[in-house]
Amino acid sequence: MLYLDERQDRVADSAAPRASSLLEGSAPGSDVDRIYAEIFDAVMDRRLLPGAKLTESALCQIFDCSRATVRGALAQLAYDKLVVQLPNRGAFVWQPGAKETQDVFDARRALECLLIDKLVALDDLPQRLAPLREMVEQERRAFEQGDRISWLRLSNAFHVKMASLAGNDVLTEMMHGLCSRTTLIIAFYDTPSSSTCSYVEHEQILDLLAQRNAEGAKQAMAHHLQDCEHRMHEPTTFQADPWAAFSIKR
Repeated sequence: MLYLDERQDRVADSAAPRASSLLEGSAPGSDVDRIYAEIFDAVMDRRLLPGAKLTESALCQIFDCSRATVRGALAQLAYDKLVVQLPNRGAFVWQPGAKETQDVFDARRALECLLIDKLVALDDLPQRLAPLREMVEQERRAFEQGDRISWLRLSNAFHVKMASLAGNDVLTEMMHGLCSRTTLIIAFYDTPSSSTCSYVEHEQILDLLAQRNAEGAKQAMAHHLQDCEHRMHEPTTFQADPWAAFSIKR
């Protein structure tokens, strides 16, 4: 059985959307989907960090399910590049290398610029931006209140929700995947306490979009992503324990 611990940054009480909920049709439809979503969210919330070993027997006990179910979820996470499965060693949360880090940020920059061009061409853009402004306000409140989990979730959700405004499901799915990998990169190289106030930059991007200033929005987005890149130094050290990530009482 899974027990939630209040010390885990109020995960149970967080009003922010879980990262696994950001795609259409993402509601778990099977035990494999459920386990996938739980592990995915633990990774995105930085409760389960890069390099953590995902032991099948521990996960079976955590989620009260069969090894076949756990293996199915891990295979799906590996397909999405969030887990690596090594012969005779098991499954581990993906750890980014220098080239992969650069590739992910390059892809983010290109995709964000494409989406900005699509957004400024929308006739009803100001109305579409309204929910994002509320999300940024929630992000600000979470940051100021020290609600780390909600802040991390909302900071990530901003970019996925912005992509969804363009109405292209494939681009939204691509952004979701890139944001997920960016989160892992930041978790590996950075610590949340050193992060800047992302909501300020998000607000600036929304203001420029509302003005249909595509070039200004692109520059603000580039600065936002560059800010993240400049914080990448030595990998963070941590204790990689799936039991702790899911707040299990043994």
